[in-house]
This record gives sequence, structure tokens and C-alpha cells, in this order.
Amino acid sequence: MTKKLGNYKDHDVELCRTTNRRVGSETAEALLEEQIPFTKNCKKIPFFRRDAYEGADKIWVISINPRRYGQARRVIDNMDRTYRDRLVLSNY
Repeated sequence: MTKKLGNYKDHDVELCRTTNRRVGSETAEALLEEQIPFTKNCKKIPFFRRDAYEGADKIWVISINPRRYGQARRVIDNMDRTYRDRLVLSNY
């Protein structure tokens, strides 16, 4: 499952990741509202690595163009803390 807005896939950097589907969807909606191009990919977690992810079987990764990273981080910083605390932010 990939959501994409814009034509920036080749140079994208990871913005954040989460094992919570709802948090991934809320983050994507917040980025869409601010018209920030992104891609959202779902990756399966191998069975033997699920302990490291508290039993989750999928992880959602949101990537963006590096030129929009600061703007995207501000969007995340303004999100509800309940969602923000369930995101693992990258250190681009």
C-alpha cells in the first residue's frame, strides 16, 4: 500500500515510522492538509523480529522530499500528542 502526492519518490528521505495504522493515517492526513508531498509504505515485520516491535506485524513508513522536511516536522510537532508519541521520527 503506497500513498503518493507529487513526483518526489526518487529522492525521498524517511520522515517517520509507526506500527499503529491509525497514527500513520492521521499523519498522512495532516501532511495532505498542508499540501506536503509524501509517500506512505507498509512493510511486513518478519515473525522473529516482532518482539522488537511489541508484537506488531506491519510498520508504516512515511517519506518526504528533503526540501520539505522542516515543514513536515512542524506539522508533526503540531499534531495531537497522543499521535505524535506513537511516531518514531527520523534524524534527517
